[in-house]
Parts: sequence; structure tokens; C-alpha cells
Amino acid sequence: MAKRSNSGSKRAAGAVAAGSCCLGNIDEVIQVFKQYDKNGDGRISCEELRDVLSALAPSPASLEEAKRAMSEIDKDGNGYIDLDEFTDLILGGSGSDTSKELKDAFDLYDLDQNGLISARELHEVMKKLGQKCSLKDCRKMIGSVDKDGDGNVNFEEFKKEWEGGGEGRVVGLELGQRVVHVSH
Repeated sequence: MAKRSNSGSKRAAGAVAAGSCCLGNIDEVIQVFKQYDKNGDGRISCEELRDVLSALAPSPASLEEAKRAMSEIDKDGNGYIDLDEFTDLILGGSGSDTSKELKDAFDLYDLDQNGLISARELHEVMKKLGQKCSLKDCRKMIGSVDKDGDGNVNFEEFKKEWEGGGEGRVVGLELGQRVVHVSH
């Protein structure tokens, strides 16, 4: 079992953002929120958050990791992530560690850790997150961000897309996590 680096709750919170795949508008945020809210009660519980974190990590997330992430995201302290808190996380982003969170988000998609996100890696992560998109869709997403034409997204391209807000703007953390996703 791979050992997960323990960079704290901000990394886990970032992961949630990354998993939320670059959401550009409130309708997309609501759609992803509903996917994470498995029981449909209008809020994401610690257990539901753990499921999301586990889908994004090489090894299952512990309840303790989910609790740490929850404490970062749950601003009103009620033990749940409501739509407003989720929206703030994804669209508002925040934190002084933006560069580190962005790198953490990038690393979530760079499954082979070669410094590049390929369409195949993006497709694999999207499947783990329950997103229905084809490998062809993922190639389009990568192509819209790939400025050097190598068929992959490197960290600089990922970062520029995040900061620059192109058509496939990375808006979100799922884990810092924000993910490269092109609006269809």
C-alpha cells in the first residue's frame, strides 16, 4: 500500500477542489456537489468526503484525513459541507498556499509522476470520480490547454490555464486542488 504524504488538511481540501474538475459556472458546481452528496440530503458528510478523497488518492483516505479536510472546508462548523461552502471552495478558491495547492492538484492527475498529465491519466481520474467522459473528450480537454503541442499538459500549462482563464479555465480541487476540465 502506498504511503500518502501528510501535508495536512489543506492538501486534502485541495484534492476536493481538484476532483471538482475545473468548474466554470454554478450549474457545473451544483452538478458535482450532487455527485459527492451520495445520499442526496443537500450536504456532504465526512464519510462522503472520505469517498471522494479515496477516489483521488493512490490509497484509501482515512476517516481522520477526511475530518481534517472537513475542518478546512466546513466554515460554519456543523460537520457538513453545504452547497455554499462547496461553491466557495471551488469558485472562490483561497489561501496563501495557492501555488502549493495547485501543484498538489496537478500531482493528483499526473498518475505516473512524470511531470505531465496525459489524456489517459485525465480519463482515469475522471472515471474514479464518477465523471462520464470518453478518452476522446479527455483528449479535447488536454488539447485545449496544451500550448506546446506535445499532447500533454505540463505544470506550467496547467498553472497558466488556472491563472489565465482560457476557454477550459481551471476554476476549481477537487484535491488544491483544481482540475483541468474543458466545458462542453
